[in-house]
Amino acid sequence: MIPFSPPHISQEAIDEVVDTLKSGWITTGPKTKLFEQKITEYCGNKKTICLNSATAGLELILRWFGVKEGDEVIIPAYTYCATANVIVHCGATPVMVDINSDDFNISIEKIQKAITSKTKVIIPVDIAGLPADYDEINKLVKKDKVKSLFVSNSDNQKQLGRVLVLSDAAHSFGAEYKGKKTGRLTDVSVFSFHAVKNLTTAEGGAIALNFEVFDNEQIYKNLNTMSLHGQNKDALAKTKIGNWRYDVNDAGYKANMTDINASIGLISLKYYETKDLPRRKEIMTKYQNAFSKYTWAELPIIENENRKSSYHLYTLRIKNVKEKQRDEIIKKIFEKDVSVNVHFQPLPMLSVYKNRGYKIDDFPVAYDNYSREISLPVFYNLSDEQVETVINTVINSVK
Repeated sequence: MIPFSPPHISQEAIDEVVDTLKSGWITTGPKTKLFEQKITEYCGNKKTICLNSATAGLELILRWFGVKEGDEVIIPAYTYCATANVIVHCGATPVMVDINSDDFNISIEKIQKAITSKTKVIIPVDIAGLPADYDEINKLVKKDKVKSLFVSNSDNQKQLGRVLVLSDAAHSFGAEYKGKKTGRLTDVSVFSFHAVKNLTTAEGGAIALNFEVFDNEQIYKNLNTMSLHGQNKDALAKTKIGNWRYDVNDAGYKANMTDINASIGLISLKYYETKDLPRRKEIMTKYQNAFSKYTWAELPIIENENRKSSYHLYTLRIKNVKEKQRDEIIKKIFEKDVSVNVHFQPLPMLSVYKNRGYKIDDFPVAYDNYSREISLPVFYNLSDEQVETVINTVINSVK
């Protein structure tokens, strides 16, 4: 069976983890801090904090910004449930909008229509690793008409003076938009380093801060405190002579990254540009070349004049099929020992949001894209022979 997305863990990464285990420092410490620095250097943003998940990162930023009951956060209907769940955790309302028909990303036109005086945050999602149109979203929130609607209910909201743009960049670490890496494309971005991601730390994530009107260093300190139960000193800080005493400033969370996780990430990042991304691009290019010969294949955008994907997911769509037919094609593919997936079931199709009154009929483009989509295997150790097997299996299964 060809797997869908096994993690790429090199011997060097294993050795780095062993080094951490032998060091006596396995929780948040020097390697986590180094990983944060390396991410900041790679992305070009202003400051980075590593956490135990992207989900924690999204929620910490919402809470830092003061999002609460009565507020609205605009998100695409086409995303993983975590994007919406964190909004619910804060007591706010997810306002779902439809997506583009060509690239799975949030529609700027739909965002504009959804903004109200209750809107506090917009969360674009870089589906499959292709960045959203951040220049247009950034321009939108700075328009006088949109800013005049904004109502500040916290000090941070008052200082920003407009809707916050929080990029869910869980898929797009290493992607580019107009020559800039994700992480520096808008106010703040959140990455995922989950086991299935291009760059993995087994479990983990990071917040890439890139604010213009705030002190990013101070926000980093605030988030560091909030990720450690509200405690104003982490374990590393308390090792300094006479520095044992600490205070707890708020009822925070347990969301820190450990040095064990950071060890895996440091080695992954070391070779990310020279090995991982090029190999993923090679695989997707082979898919593009093979399926472009068939009229039934709708190819994903992986690169154009403004955007370069992180090559995270290959989201093939089959033209002129219904959801049931797509499911039959997937069944045929699995019967030939090839693993595939679907990214994603739109949020209104999930019981938790269906039961809250969201209806998939209100998001026709999201449903259409989902109903015809099949994600194909893309991972570093996928051989050329296996790529050919995937291609032939898909072609025969569609036929």
